[in-house]
Amino acid sequence: MRAAKGAQRQAPADEAGGGYKLQALHILSEVTTNLAGDSDIEELLGRFLATMVRLAGAQAGAVRLLTSDGAHLRLVGSLGLPGDFLAREQLMPLGCGSCGVAMRENRTGFSIDLHDCAQITGLSFFAGACQAMVVVPLLYRGKVLGAYNLFLAERFELPEEVALLFRSIGEHLGMALENVRLTRENLRITLMNERQMMANEVHDSLAQTLAYMKMRMALLQDALRDAQAERADKYAGDVSQALDDAYTGLRQLITQYRNRMDPLGLTHALTEMAARFPERTGIDIEFDDKIVDFNLSVDQEAQVFYIVQEALANIVRHSGADLARLTLEQVDDHYQVIVEDNGKGGQGFFVVANPLGSFEEHPRLQDHFGLSIMRERAQRLGGRIDVANLPAGGVRMRLSFPVLSATRWIAP
Repeated sequence: MRAAKGAQRQAPADEAGGGYKLQALHILSEVTTNLAGDSDIEELLGRFLATMVRLAGAQAGAVRLLTSDGAHLRLVGSLGLPGDFLAREQLMPLGCGSCGVAMRENRTGFSIDLHDCAQITGLSFFAGACQAMVVVPLLYRGKVLGAYNLFLAERFELPEEVALLFRSIGEHLGMALENVRLTRENLRITLMNERQMMANEVHDSLAQTLAYMKMRMALLQDALRDAQAERADKYAGDVSQALDDAYTGLRQLITQYRNRMDPLGLTHALTEMAARFPERTGIDIEFDDKIVDFNLSVDQEAQVFYIVQEALANIVRHSGADLARLTLEQVDDHYQVIVEDNGKGGQGFFVVANPLGSFEEHPRLQDHFGLSIMRERAQRLGGRIDVANLPAGGVRMRLSFPVLSATRWIAP
């Protein structure tokens, strides 16, 4: 490629000679090594960021990943960027400016006109310290999964061989990202199968208990018919104990293993749950997902799913409602999952006024079996559950837990 007007030095490939080729071989080798692994892909991308900056002859860089809504790129690593940039650029629309052009055209992009970037972001960085930018899309089968942004202090055209190298790196990293997605999906399936297996074990145990009860009931009837009070008391005690055991096992089965987690993830699972809820229960439901990128581990997804499931089951069993609401939102550095209904909760069962004039939960809630399990799950998320009456009637259950750190490997 020809040099850009006003170029002040040579391109990195000319300056570094064979050095950049060794770095390139190293990065491709490490990417290939990690393709079949289960390493943290964000950590992997962060480790490569400094190398990518050096290969481009840049002064700063950022790496972004596609959010779960497929419409934004989330900042997951940065190097040498000012604080106002990091504050403003946590989320970027997928088709924004020069980055969007490079991704739509499926190629490494190079831009020396950053007027649009300065105008869109309002950052002085694009009007001063940064004079050019390289965009390296991370692609898998033509689909954009992320991107590197490499920011240059001086203007020069990127050599063709470096552009081709970046394209190869982007494709390899795109494959690594896809492998991570498949690994997460397989982990969800494994978790689902494990829970199903445990449910089967509980079911088998319950079936044996019921068979034992049936035999004891026959003996109890014989004892009553023969007026043998001592034998009848013994068999009645056996049946009572077995009934307690069966009830405990059944509650565990219902609470923990009633539904299986969707292998496509939490958002998809909750969408499907909400879609089936009215037909299954006769209660309408409003589902409002306000979270752009619900970034959770597989185990966290399962905990949230089962909390929501139990909260909706409580509405069906106890509320007498004809409308439920499920809301997902992020407030500062916490996720919030809110389940509400328009039923009978306003009659005072869930909260009572104390002498200080504030409100606290009704003491009877401490014995609520389902709520206790929900709170145990919330504790595993590092969060909490609050239950309160709504002024117009009904009950609100709110799960609140911390958001995982969104950006790592940030250097001044």
